Amino acid sequence: MAAHEESRCENCIIRQLNSLKALKKEELKAISDSKETRTIKKGEPLFKEGEKLNGVFCVRNGVSKLSKISDNGKDQIVKIASKGEVMGQRSVIAEEATNLSAVALNDMEVCFIPKTNITARIEDNPAFTQAILKYMAQELKLADDVIVNMAQKTVNQRLAEVLLYLDKTFGQDDEGYLALILSRSD
Repeated sequence: MAAHEESRCENCIIRQLNSLKALKKEELKAISDSKETRTIKKGEPLFKEGEKLNGVFCVRNGVSKLSKISDNGKDQIVKIASKGEVMGQRSVIAEEATNLSAVALNDMEVCFIPKTNITARIEDNPAFTQAILKYMAQELKLADDVIVNMAQKTVNQRLAEVLLYLDKTFGQDDEGYLALILSRSD
């Protein structure tokens, strides 16, 4: 991971896509002063399963897979995170090691926001806390839907649903192929 020229949170359009939109201008300035902008190359991990996170990652550009290693050693993708998503919130808020790994599927630019800055905003700003709760509730609903789909849909139905999701979320290239490239193992 490489660090580079800092961007300012209060001027960043990406924050409108996540819970950071609930922060006040002075809170955004405090986050900007403490965050670090990083470049992650394709295949590099942002964090690994079991790691204790000292902050969250806000995706500015690129795509990451969030996955879990099963008992038989298979890497199972749980979610794909793209522009605007914040990774690591649950682990930071719960003060526990992350139960997923995050690996860049293509070159990424992320902002790393220290835990102390996130927890201070949670304690001081009810609108921010509410935005995080809403996000986590949406994630729980999605997890419920995945569980039902796994139990009730055929492999072909699940594959079709994933392909439609990837097309809707990431679009197609000029030749009509999915813009996001995943390996067969992914």
